[in-house]
Parts: sequence; C-alpha cells; structure tokens
Amino acid sequence: MKLFYSAASPYVRKVMACAIARGIDGRIELVPSAPAQNPPDLLAANPLAKVPCLVTDDGIGLFDSPVICEYLDSIGDAIEMFPTKPGARWRALRLQALADGILDAALIRRGELPKPLDEGRIALVERQRAAMTRGLDALEREVPHKTLDIGTITVACALGYLDFRFAAEPWRNDRPGLAAWYDAMMLNPCLAKTAPPPT
Repeated sequence: MKLFYSAASPYVRKVMACAIARGIDGRIELVPSAPAQNPPDLLAANPLAKVPCLVTDDGIGLFDSPVICEYLDSIGDAIEMFPTKPGARWRALRLQALADGILDAALIRRGELPKPLDEGRIALVERQRAAMTRGLDALEREVPHKTLDIGTITVACALGYLDFRFAAEPWRNDRPGLAAWYDAMMLNPCLAKTAPPPT
C-alpha cells in the first residue's frame, strides 16, 4: 500500500495512528506529497488532490480519512477501530464526526487568517472559531471513553492539532476533564508516535 501524505496533516496522523494501532503500519509506503501543486501521481489516485490518499495493493485510490481508516480496519485481526456492536459503533462514529468537524473548522480558520480580513472573511473566521469552541465544550460536557477506536483516535488528533497550530488559544484552561482525558490517551503508542512536533 502507498499513502500520499503531508507531515503536518491531522488527517494523515489519524490514518497512521489507526495503522499503528492495528500493527500494519509497516505495510504502508509513505509518499510525501504537496497537494497544492497538483502532483500527477496524487491526481491519478485522487482527483480531488487531497491527502491522505491510500492506494491499496489492488491499485484502488481511497480517500478521505474515514474511508481509509475503515479500510485499514478490514486488514489483519487486531482489535477493531470501528466497533460492530450498534451502541459502541454509533458512539465512535459520532465522536469521529465531531472531531473531524473541529478539524475542518480549524483548517478553514488557519487558511483564512493570513488573508485580508474584510467583513465577509471576518464573519467566516468567527463562525469557524465558534464551531471549534462549541465542539470542544461538547467534549468537556461528555468526556470521551478511553477505549481506543476511530472516535477517540480522531478526538486526540484534533486536540493535538489545536496544540500544534493554535497554541495561542489554549483549549485546556476551561476544560480540565478533556485535558486529563487527552493526557491519558497520549500514553497509547499509536498516538504518541504520531504526535505533532512541540511548538
């Protein structure tokens, strides 16, 4: 398998954390990619020119991170990242959606902030900031379980990305329960090995 990746992408981290948790990271060839430059090899696998993109051993290009992670969950016999029992499954998928939404908002903000802040852009940036805050507050009200699955991995990757890119906006101050949960989750090797560099 080949994984087109950018080292700073939290979605790539999510994929690699799942691969490590399942013990199959050694089967993945990492291919550095600069999506903004539309490299032909990435475009051939993913017409959207986004990372992560996994090319399977059968030559199928898979994207984006939820699809790739579910595919990785079908390989080998390690503990599943996508639970099959309905209660656990919907809990994990809900957490994944919430954390992916926080990441989506954070990435939009990061992309827009360096640009001239006219009235429309200020409103867009503020809308994304508010979405991030509401998402974090929801996680504090209902601190995630500590079982390693696609939901908890995605939440940990989102919080790590906020530390990495939004260090000036510390999320821990008003969310002690979530902060303690994150510290405990970072003891998992799949999250520790994929952590972004310290700011």
